[in-house]
Amino acid sequence: MKTKRLVISAMLIAIATVLSVFQPFQLPFGGGITIASMLPIVLIAFTYGTRWGLFSAFIFSLLQLLLGAKTVSAFFLPGEDQMTLWKALSVCILDYIVAYTVLGFGGILKNKMKHKTTAICLGSVIALSLRYVVHIVSGALFFGAWAEWFFTQEGFYAIGEKIMETFSGNTLALIYSVFYNGTYMLPEIIITAILTPIIYKTLTVSGALQNTES
Repeated sequence: MKTKRLVISAMLIAIATVLSVFQPFQLPFGGGITIASMLPIVLIAFTYGTRWGLFSAFIFSLLQLLLGAKTVSAFFLPGEDQMTLWKALSVCILDYIVAYTVLGFGGILKNKMKHKTTAICLGSVIALSLRYVVHIVSGALFFGAWAEWFFTQEGFYAIGEKIMETFSGNTLALIYSVFYNGTYMLPEIIITAILTPIIYKTLTVSGALQNTES
């Protein structure tokens, strides 16, 4: 059983990693809408428990950090994007390690609800919402300087002008981070919440996933 769990988890992490590469919509400073790339990690957490889910999500976070090496390296190398060392390390920890590891909470409701499909649907919302919160914190702390630029872009100008007239400083940075990260995380949350219970039910009925207790 341990070998099967390891093999299935490795396969799902690999699938999640491949799916994360394909982003039909990408933002200029990181982030994009994927083809439900976090769904496999939620499946691991729900099938094998939160502890194993967090471990698997942590492995996934390291792979995401490697895939984002080009973006991450810009924070350390001389240039416009260079940050002080502690800020660059903090961004790596928050936007990659923490943000993806919290996906391991996708199975937190497994034994707390009667209907498994409802539990995994809500669990996926919780897990991805936690990731969204982490990105909001990171964006507000380290990328708030881009707020004025963001709110003057096409599509945001009408509401952006009012926001900039009303807010400033840290509050403006926080609002910017909520909007910026929401443009890709909210669609991700919706897509994953819809697909996860369908895929989970299909895999458990077929026997591809063993429905174990957390």
